[in-house]
Amino acid sequence: MLESKRQGKKENEFLETLAMVAPGTPLREGIEAIVNGTTGGLLVLGYSDPIKKLITGGFKIDIEFSSSSLYELSKMDGAIILSHDSKRIIYANAHLNPSQSIISRETGMRHITAERVAKQTGERVLAISQRRNVITIYHKNLRYPLNNISMILTKANQAVETLEKYKAVLEQNLINLTALEFEEAVSFHDVVKALQRSEMVMRIVSEIERYITELGTEGRLVKMQLDELIVNVADEEYLLIKDFYYDEKQDLEKVKEKISALSADDLMDPEKISEILGYPRNINALDRRLSSRGYRILNKIPRLPMSVIENVVGTYKDLKGIREATVEQLDRVEGIGKVRANAIKDGMKRIREQALIDRYI
Repeated sequence: MLESKRQGKKENEFLETLAMVAPGTPLREGIEAIVNGTTGGLLVLGYSDPIKKLITGGFKIDIEFSSSSLYELSKMDGAIILSHDSKRIIYANAHLNPSQSIISRETGMRHITAERVAKQTGERVLAISQRRNVITIYHKNLRYPLNNISMILTKANQAVETLEKYKAVLEQNLINLTALEFEEAVSFHDVVKALQRSEMVMRIVSEIERYITELGTEGRLVKMQLDELIVNVADEEYLLIKDFYYDEKQDLEKVKEKISALSADDLMDPEKISEILGYPRNINALDRRLSSRGYRILNKIPRLPMSVIENVVGTYKDLKGIREATVEQLDRVEGIGKVRANAIKDGMKRIREQALIDRYI
């Protein structure tokens, strides 16, 4: 759990860095000017106490950031130190002396210094190669070379195509699961299969979101495609877990985080998912018949708030009980009047019929 949170924090920090240097930002304009000018450069994104201790030369200017100023100052050999939000240039021509004991696999002095400074201070450091025009981000132990826009766009479009295929398979899995829920024939294997597909889709989504962040203003069309593809995907996965996790006293958010933190190999292991969902180890969960609580199906009925869904499930416990309840019985549930009671009965009938039809398409 703690490791999952650490990984999430690292990913967020990394995405923040990518957003700062994405095309369309003032900082990226300055970096591109340095690349085009073939001067090379070393940029530190953060003027902190650990950074101050490494500075042995240069001069403090503390001026408002501009891409032209960044380019002109890069003509000097030393590092340029910016504020954490990159809105001010604090130091120019700074000479940085990180510990020589820090291991670096880089070859050029600029990149060696960048890597050591990042590891020693935890700050984000950018090294711009003078000859190869390569921009490399260093942050703590992370090393990430920025790709050119055309290459990122190609990767993003390939990822979107992959997402479309995985999404189609996921939708079919969920249709099959819906039909099985109404037939009261759901096995744990069916649930695991749907959860695996949902999580795989969400991991592709995360990869595309990284590309979009790195693309900046060039990623608008990719983002539009992604937004259209992922409508309700995260909600479906959450409600799927809510329908089938073993012990209602479990923290559902922690269950979701644990599944998301699984490695690719562990995600394919049904026993790992069984354990996270709280099923006893002495039970052969894969052959176990399960009853849906009904959250996911009720959520498909228009204008039915989650608070009302909670009341319905709390009253009837599972999908079978909800289906067998009459309009008059549903009407007595808190938050449901006759109109909503009829909507639930009609909605569940429509969803069942549609699932049975789509199951064989």
